[in-house]
Amino acid sequence: MKRTHLAAACFLGSALVLLGAPARAQECLDCHGQPGSSVSFKDGSSKDITIDPDAWAASVHGAMGASCTDCHSEHTEYPHPELKAGSAREYTLSHYNSCEQCHEDQFKKQLDGVHMKAIAAGNKNAAVCSDCHNPHSQQKITGDDGKLLPQGRLAVPQTCARCHAEIQAKYRESVHGAALVDGNPDVPTCIDCHGVHDIPDPRTAAFRLASPRMCADCHTDAKRMAKYKLSTQVLRTYVADFHGSTVTLFQRRHPDQVTNKPVCYDCHGIHDIASKSDPKKSLQVKANLLQTCQKCHPDATANFSDAWLSHYIPTRERTPLVYWARLAYQVLIPGVVGGMALFVASDFLRRRLDRRRHLERRHRGEIA
Repeated sequence: MKRTHLAAACFLGSALVLLGAPARAQECLDCHGQPGSSVSFKDGSSKDITIDPDAWAASVHGAMGASCTDCHSEHTEYPHPELKAGSAREYTLSHYNSCEQCHEDQFKKQLDGVHMKAIAAGNKNAAVCSDCHNPHSQQKITGDDGKLLPQGRLAVPQTCARCHAEIQAKYRESVHGAALVDGNPDVPTCIDCHGVHDIPDPRTAAFRLASPRMCADCHTDAKRMAKYKLSTQVLRTYVADFHGSTVTLFQRRHPDQVTNKPVCYDCHGIHDIASKSDPKKSLQVKANLLQTCQKCHPDATANFSDAWLSHYIPTRERTPLVYWARLAYQVLIPGVVGGMALFVASDFLRRRLDRRRHLERRHRGEIA
């Protein structure tokens, strides 16, 4: 009975196609809306071709009245022609170009991204448009201002988890991931650090050297950091010390050259960044901080990490000893250098005047 209904539905839909009518979604759904529809390929793989009518109606494409043949241009007739693709993945890769028709800017950006470069290098499992955005159920995720809607931000880690499940699991337990689940709009998701369509390779030296300023996009925002009582001096204090000044120098002069000087995520973690109140991982705990320092400084003793000021500028209230020592150097060094410069200049002038007087006296015959 079910097969009879399915055949009848397909017959009605195909009749409209044969009569020259455009393949509207409802016509296609007469067949593809039936549960359990699939197609097999020569390599033995199969692809589910069932489209949930309700999901399609609620999708951004369904709402705009898109026609199925806008993307599936080879299926304008019924029966459909034999599939040329030899596998389910090959079929997916043969269709992602259709997204360019409407999303030209995004399509061009992803051509320079790490995923497309991986495909060009032979990795056919790297993500294409439809792996992240299901064209049959994709709902609107940005507002009129182009910014992600709350439900869009929440969906980002789940989307990336389709390929990066292990990383997403770490992120979910991190201070950022846990806050995102609680609805916090301030925390970064995958795309805030890695980009959207033109995603760079995070394994490159260029990405590593640029990462401190990437973190600073949020951590120098005074209004945002005030909510969590975090210092906004992270980039300033980092660049001022030996680690940060070296990384900055490399970024400006040798952006593709690897350096072993630490960047933010070497100390704080990448996807598993802990809350400052976490007793097991927080760098506010001296034992945890020492272990972190010992990754690069294996001979560091218990007092080695005491000099770290948690990315705060020294103040009389917070770190009086460091504050006064720093102030003394700020006065002493310019004073010494300035004094030496004044001494050299005055001595040079004195010598010039003495020489001039000596020549004048010789000219007058006062001396031989």
